[in-house]
Amino acid sequence: MKKLREKMLHLMQQRNFSPRTIATYLGCVRKLAEHYNQSPDLLTVKQVNDYLHYLIMQKHVSKSLVNQTISAFKLLTVNVLRRKWKSLDFPRPKREKYLPTVLSTEEVARIIRATTNLKHKTLIILTYSAGLRISEVINLKLTDINSDRMQINIRQGKGHKDRSIMLSEAVLLQLRTYWKTYRPMIYLFEGYRNGTPYSTRSAQDLFKRSVTLAKIKRHVTFHTLRHSFATHLVESGVDVVVIQRLLGHSNLHTTSVYLHLQNYDINNIRSPFDDLVL
Repeated sequence: MKKLREKMLHLMQQRNFSPRTIATYLGCVRKLAEHYNQSPDLLTVKQVNDYLHYLIMQKHVSKSLVNQTISAFKLLTVNVLRRKWKSLDFPRPKREKYLPTVLSTEEVARIIRATTNLKHKTLIILTYSAGLRISEVINLKLTDINSDRMQINIRQGKGHKDRSIMLSEAVLLQLRTYWKTYRPMIYLFEGYRNGTPYSTRSAQDLFKRSVTLAKIKRHVTFHTLRHSFATHLVESGVDVVVIQRLLGHSNLHTTSVYLHLQNYDINNIRSPFDDLVL
């Protein structure tokens, strides 16, 4: 198993898989092997299918995790073991479709007002103002803030893609106030040690505290700031294609979910009957 793990690890690294995907795939294969106490290269199609059925019916795991397990085993089978893959032997469950939770603009303002620590407040403001992922905001470097062009440069975001996002005047002023106080060296938001990025867990924890202080009872996460950014842009009339580029989505279908989240004022919508010439 150790040699197989090393081969699979090296293959994913060569393919430039994200660290998170690598950890997930290796974990899926390890749990499959542990379930049977047997090396995964010796498992039969029936054993793998029985394990997938066990995950769904007894462990009640998400459809996403089942699909990740299939993908991980396929990578091992086809690319590491060099065997043929019969996809019909492993039917993939349909993923659940959920609309993301979105904060109102008033709720976002309450969260920001409830955050008294300058560093924490600046991190939340920047994340919401640019619709950043948590991994993107904590990995921002000082050189990624382009005040001349009023842009934020995201280097190697999800899918290993670069993109640029607008930087508002108000946010730039906030960043300058923050910088004068904390004087980060490399990363915009640094951890306890200078020159190291702020941790994901710390960012999640500070946001959770601010949400509690703002007396918001709904379940929201750090990523809710990104969902709220996109939805508020839709509501303000920004074209969904522009929002797609700002978010760094490869597929417009991914962005279109925010069309279902916007609030409509029914009284301002004209019936098509009003335009008929009778």
